[in-house]
Amino acid sequence: MPILTWDYKQEYENERDDILDAVDSVFRSGQLVMGKSVQNFEAEYAAYHGIDHCVSCDNGTNAIVLALRALGVGRGDEVITVSNTAAPTIIAIDQVGATPVFVDINPGDYLMNTDLVEAAITERTKCLLPVHLYGQCVDLAPLRALAAKHNLKLLEDCAQSHGAKQHGTLAGTTGDAAAFSFYPTKVLGAYGDGGAIVTADPEIAANLRRLRYYGMEKQYYVVETPGHNSRLDEVHAEILRRKLKRFDGYLAARRQVAQRYAEGLADTDLVLPRITPGNDHVYYLYVARHPRREEIIERMRTYDVNLSVSYRWPAHTMTGFAHLGYEKGSLPVTEELADQIFSLPMYATLSEDIQDKVISALREVLATL
Repeated sequence: MPILTWDYKQEYENERDDILDAVDSVFRSGQLVMGKSVQNFEAEYAAYHGIDHCVSCDNGTNAIVLALRALGVGRGDEVITVSNTAAPTIIAIDQVGATPVFVDINPGDYLMNTDLVEAAITERTKCLLPVHLYGQCVDLAPLRALAAKHNLKLLEDCAQSHGAKQHGTLAGTTGDAAAFSFYPTKVLGAYGDGGAIVTADPEIAANLRRLRYYGMEKQYYVVETPGHNSRLDEVHAEILRRKLKRFDGYLAARRQVAQRYAEGLADTDLVLPRITPGNDHVYYLYVARHPRREEIIERMRTYDVNLSVSYRWPAHTMTGFAHLGYEKGSLPVTEELADQIFSLPMYATLSEDIQDKVISALREVLATL
């Protein structure tokens, strides 16, 4: 069988009884939408982060859309972010009518180069949107200072950083709000789409609850402000509640997989993931770098090992965002890395036997390039 970059089947076998019990408990509850499972998951996810409010929603893209709207970001505003992210980050900015403004990234950790942010701020800038990519955190201290200095909102994109920490502080707890995705591949993933926003601000939380439920608050059919139908399903909420209890185990397993890669590939010419000082990496992806990436990917297929690229096309190079006016070469580090990075298989239940096959195959390929 081919070795996949991500595979949930062993995890499902391990947790099958609990997952099916979660589904059955919801179906027997008599409430399939906005019931106790959603309420309990929101309370438990907020508590995990040591923060007052969690508002769940239907997916990670809408988590960003709702958060931007709740923060007052809209038409005519600018949001400073990065181009080396999943397209939904940028799509969400576009959905609220704002304009994404890109800054380049660091060559070492592939995260937002915060030294470039202040120069990108204009009178239209409303929000800073750092993306905690691949499982570790952007340096938030300078962004928090810039937000205070220029009266900006700070929204963290935590879709890939559940459980990551910076100097002991959990991702998602520094900004005005933080958006999470529970897409199945995530470190904490549902069996379908799901998302959430966490915030310490009760007014932002109240606004989010209205926005994710048509804009209604006091009673059904009475819209207070136009909103969305962006509710998390009860089934996914109950599954996420069960998985949250095992979450720290997932993190430990991913870090063990990362350590085995680091040891098994240390003497190769691959550039392996670099942990920024002060960060606790959760390895949503294990991203390596090599100038002959395409040859490596192609030859690894002959060993039945699939590698992936996140992301091959930076947002500013996509046809759908050509109207933003970024020319080739405008984000040189982003563009160079997009041609060289690739992801090795990474998930909590990746066995040592399969991982050893990946490492052995990769070493053989690298030795003959």
